[in-house]
Amino acid sequence: MRDDAGFTTIAAALVIAGLAALVVAMSYLGAAVLARHRAQNAADLGALAAASAQLYGGDDPCGRAREIVVAQEGAPRLRTCEVEGQDVLVDVVVPVRLGDFGLREATARARAGPAEVPDDDAGRG
Repeated sequence: MRDDAGFTTIAAALVIAGLAALVVAMSYLGAAVLARHRAQNAADLGALAAASAQLYGGDDPCGRAREIVVAQEGAPRLRTCEVEGQDVLVDVVVPVRLGDFGLREATARARAGPAEVPDDDAGRG
């Protein structure tokens, strides 16, 4: 055991294994972040479409949200759609595969509706 021959080979193999694990972890993190962004974009677009449909007299604002959501990349699905007064709340789920960690879901929520217009007397002193 007094000879250190082969130590460099073992150290290099450990460094390479560590770097490979880091690359795999970063790719899983990237996939999760991408899925989260896709979920948020789909939720935002779905909420805007539903609010627009409701504002302009559409029969089914949540149906319009579903159409827009499922048309986006990443296979998003509309989990819930609720109409609260003139606002619409939309929850979207996007599946993301994380290798050994299995299939997970990235979720996002968005709200859309007409902006409130302040009274003419508001803010005047």
